[in-house]
Order: sequence, then C-alpha cells, then structure tokens
Amino acid sequence: MPFADSPQREFAAATEWAAGRALDALTGAEGAVLLAAPEPQAMLAADRVLGPDVFAPGLLTGSPTPPETAARVAEAFLLFPADWSEVHAWRDLATAELLGRAGHDVPVADPPPPPGPDESGWQRWSVLMAQLSGLALPTLDGPVQQLAREHVLALARGASRSMLRRDHRTATRLARWLAWLQSTGTPPLLELRPLLRHLALTGDGSARTALDLAVADRLAAA
Repeated sequence: MPFADSPQREFAAATEWAAGRALDALTGAEGAVLLAAPEPQAMLAADRVLGPDVFAPGLLTGSPTPPETAARVAEAFLLFPADWSEVHAWRDLATAELLGRAGHDVPVADPPPPPGPDESGWQRWSVLMAQLSGLALPTLDGPVQQLAREHVLALARGASRSMLRRDHRTATRLARWLAWLQSTGTPPLLELRPLLRHLALTGDGSARTALDLAVADRLAAA
C-alpha cells in the first residue's frame, strides 16, 4: 500500500468510528462502538467530514450535545480550513450555525445559491441533494431545505432511481430528505416505512449509511 494512502485510510476509518459513536448516541446504544478511538488529528478530520451530523443525536433526541464535542468540532474548523466546493460550503454553513448555538463562532462565508433540478436535471440534482443529506435535520432551514420542499417529486424520483440501480447509499440519503419533509408536514410522495425497512436490509454495512438510516427513521416517526 503506498504511504500516501495511509492518511486517507486513517481518516476514512476515523469517520466510520465517529459515525458509529453518533449512531450509538442516537439509538441509546452508548458504548456499543468498541473500536479504539482514532488519533486526535484523524478524529478532527472525521468531525469535518460528518459536519452537521455530529449534532444529529442532540437535535433528534433533545439531549444537549456534550460541550467537549462542540469544542472539538470548532477546533476541527481551525485545523482543516473550509473547502469551498458547492457541497462542502453548504455543509460548513450548517455546521457553523450549530456550533454558534453551542457558543463557538467559526468563520464561514455564504455559499452561492444551490442549483435546482431545472438547472441541472433531476438526476444530477438528486445526487447533489444526497451529498447534502446531513442538512436534513430538525431546526436547520435555509435555501437547501427550501429546494427540497419545492422539488419533492425530484427527490422521490431520485430515491426510486437509486433503488433500481442498487445504489443503496444514495437511496438512503434521499430517503432521509423525504423523511425530513414528512416531519415538516410535506408529503414525501413515497411510502417511507417500506422503503426504510428495505434499505435496512440492503445497506452497505457502513456506519455512515446506518446513521443516515437511523436519522431517517427518527424523522419519519416525528
């Protein structure tokens, strides 16, 4: 294995670990993740990758996010500067908002308006929205969430297409958006419960996908 691959592999493993911890906190299975904690730098990188989902357990259960967790995410912003690609910009903005509520102000710039399906086609747009599924959380609202409200059919078509293509990770992330819409009073245009049950059986086995599914399940039950 080339040495250059080591940091990326370490960060990917750390992200899985962090997603597993968030999943445990959300489902009440504290301590279920028995793997050794990542190195500090890798853990900070994982916080940057998870973004808003670090706060998902608190937002969905009503329990406050531990102060040390919020402080670590704020530190991660300093160590890993913002990447102003379209997806990361919106994820960073949402993370910064949640950090601000926890008493940590981090500098972020307003990203450009997100495109809608009329500009890029519903197939490409649904993939973009899947990449932004971390924004499908209670109390978060803004242009991305408004696009979801305005284009429910495109999200439903994207989820159905992903299922047909056996792209279960994308399907799970789009199901999360549909569950968020249902939780806010917008009909999702798909039967969510059968979809979530099927995705639970066909997932890719990763902690990140399991976290997306658990968030969707909570939202659907709201």
